[in-house]
Amino acid sequence: MASSTSLVKRLLVGRPFRSDRLQHTLLPKRIALPVFASDALSSVAYAPDEILLTLSIAGAGAYLYSPWVTLAVAVVMVTVVASYRQNVHAYPSGGGDYEVATVNLGPRFGLAVASALLVDYILTVAVSVSAGVSNLGSVIPFVDEHKVGIALAAVALLTALNLRGLRESGTAFAIPTYAFIVVIVGMIVTGLIRVFVLGQDLRAPSAGLVIHAEEEHLTSFAFVFLLLRTFSSGCAALTGVEAISNGVPAFKAPKSRNAATTLLMLGGIAIMMLVGIIVLSRATHLQYVEDPSQIISGPQNYVQKTVTAQLGETVFGAGSVLLYLVGAVTALILFLAANTAFNGFPVLGSILAQDRYLPRQLHTRGDRLAFSNGIIFLAVTAMVLIVAFEAEVTRLIQLYIVGVFVSFTLSQAGMIRHWNRLLSTQRDADRRRRMLRSRAINSFGMVLTGAVLIVVLVTKFLLGAWIALVAMVVIYTLMLAIKKHYVRVARELQPTEERPILPSRNHAVVLVSKVHLPTLRAIAYAQATRPDTLTAVTVNVDDKDTRAIQEEWERRQVPVPLTVVDSPYREISRPIIDFVKSVRRGSPRDVVTVFVPEYVVGRWWENLLHNQSALRIKGRLLFEPGVMVTSVPWQLRSSQDKDLDRFDRGLSRAPARGPRSRGESGETVSQGAEQR
Repeated sequence: MASSTSLVKRLLVGRPFRSDRLQHTLLPKRIALPVFASDALSSVAYAPDEILLTLSIAGAGAYLYSPWVTLAVAVVMVTVVASYRQNVHAYPSGGGDYEVATVNLGPRFGLAVASALLVDYILTVAVSVSAGVSNLGSVIPFVDEHKVGIALAAVALLTALNLRGLRESGTAFAIPTYAFIVVIVGMIVTGLIRVFVLGQDLRAPSAGLVIHAEEEHLTSFAFVFLLLRTFSSGCAALTGVEAISNGVPAFKAPKSRNAATTLLMLGGIAIMMLVGIIVLSRATHLQYVEDPSQIISGPQNYVQKTVTAQLGETVFGAGSVLLYLVGAVTALILFLAANTAFNGFPVLGSILAQDRYLPRQLHTRGDRLAFSNGIIFLAVTAMVLIVAFEAEVTRLIQLYIVGVFVSFTLSQAGMIRHWNRLLSTQRDADRRRRMLRSRAINSFGMVLTGAVLIVVLVTKFLLGAWIALVAMVVIYTLMLAIKKHYVRVARELQPTEERPILPSRNHAVVLVSKVHLPTLRAIAYAQATRPDTLTAVTVNVDDKDTRAIQEEWERRQVPVPLTVVDSPYREISRPIIDFVKSVRRGSPRDVVTVFVPEYVVGRWWENLLHNQSALRIKGRLLFEPGVMVTSVPWQLRSSQDKDLDRFDRGLSRAPARGPRSRGESGETVSQGAEQR
């Protein structure tokens, strides 16, 4: 009979997969697009909002600049997509920006990229889910009233889906992602046709608002600074592009070509929707303000809705089914956009764990061949951010995109060095021409993303970007400390050329609390090991109990001397430790083997009633050099009822190793293949 915990796990996660099923979880392009690109595609649901609300600080007249800001964002998007197409061809192993920076710029730069990406993945989940709740709340007031709770529930649902495995998650996300593309493109095309072809005067619900500028007398410098801040907020549309380079191993063969094609599809669709929404917003005179207090006059009881919700109402009509469809698919794609992080973060965490920068637990796959520990860690961290910032997109967005542009810039710098290294040895004219073209693309990408990074830092530092920078520094320092620990442990465990010195003598000590069957078994087993000396030890906490033990010992004529250690303060562990140390003190080459009788019980609550003293003593003895601790089990009757077959099945599920390691030839091979 399976336990309730196992049943819940089976219900949420599903049946475990064999390690050789890993190839069956690889994704074709039609599934990889929604899995890895949903973050960048969904950004059209909040990037236009951020562009318009930032411009509203200077008043309604500043909306005139929204198409130009959007065009600048589109140029950056094209550049980044073109640059990353070079990355996925050159480094298809799944390390992405981290591997590019580590190989070409050095481990410290690679670690800087990794810390930036880890922070950005966490923020991707928090921002995307919060934006989804905000959009759904524009259509359903109940959601807006309980947005934190609903956001947490959405993260929990995404976690469960991802724990079931990559392919099943991809299939679940494909339909809503494609539905979002169709609905949003349909809304844009319908609206533009009605305005520019049919000549209809479409006006958004906010078109009649009278708003005032928060800063009415901006100097030229201040206005340029505002435009740069607007541009940096709009660049949130670029987040998620790097996820494809980190997820190349999840694609079906040919992996690099399919990943590059998916990148191209992502860039084209995202730019088309982003530009379309901004153009339609201008055509319908849509207004979106940062602070509702900016609204001087407007419709009675006016509630500001998101940009996509306003456009849906304008194009399809208030209360129409299509309006609710726009709200539903927009909210859903934003929830699912977090899936990009759920696929990128665990893989990157596994690679970092393999390189010993993160705990080894993040390197293993779970029952469904997903990196379960990484998925759970990401979900918990994102939930903390959602609660801390109350699921407010405008507050979270200020922390956003700093990390991704750090990784963009360092990755492109690494690619330039990569091409320089290859060009120094390449003599074939055609190949040199292709490499020179790739280097030019990455060079332009580095200059542009570096400039955007500076803009983001300057315009958003005091608004919250400093928090992301602090988080990156903390993660960077923590990973260095973890690496230092693993290196130190490996150095200590490295065998020397000297042959190990055999112990001079082995002294056996049997711990005695009562004269019962477990104690007698421990004495018999200790005798069977043929130690040089054998002593039984009991601690005198209560004189009456100690005398009873001595009398029973003599009555049974146990052929082992019993040593009584006094404990005037009724402590058990310390006297035993002192006795064991005194046995070995005479010769450092001697070893002491301590035999600890233990009960084996079948019920969890019985463990709370037994073996507590034994656990404390064993835990303390582990720190003593030259001391070996041996548990001698005695199975109680309740242990016979334990379902050992189910217990064995749980133990037999050996976790699959991480995604890749380097063979001597430099090619990427799986850890399982190395072991075989």
